[in-house]
Amino acid sequence: MNNDDFIVTPKEKSVTITIRVDKAIADKLDELALQSDRSRNELINMALDYALKNVKFISSTNEKKRK
Repeated sequence: MNNDDFIVTPKEKSVTITIRVDKAIADKLDELALQSDRSRNELINMALDYALKNVKFISSTNEKKRK
């Protein structure tokens, strides 16, 4: 491979899903989209990616209370 190579990698697959969110959340996303010059979709994907990487699962509310 040299500097003149045209590199093509497979595109990540995406799926379309539909969700309902509170109007206040949609308004905040729209405001942030304008400020950041990113689409609402990009921001939602970034937020979901962050949440999934940082989620802590607690199997029951009793477990939480014992600690």
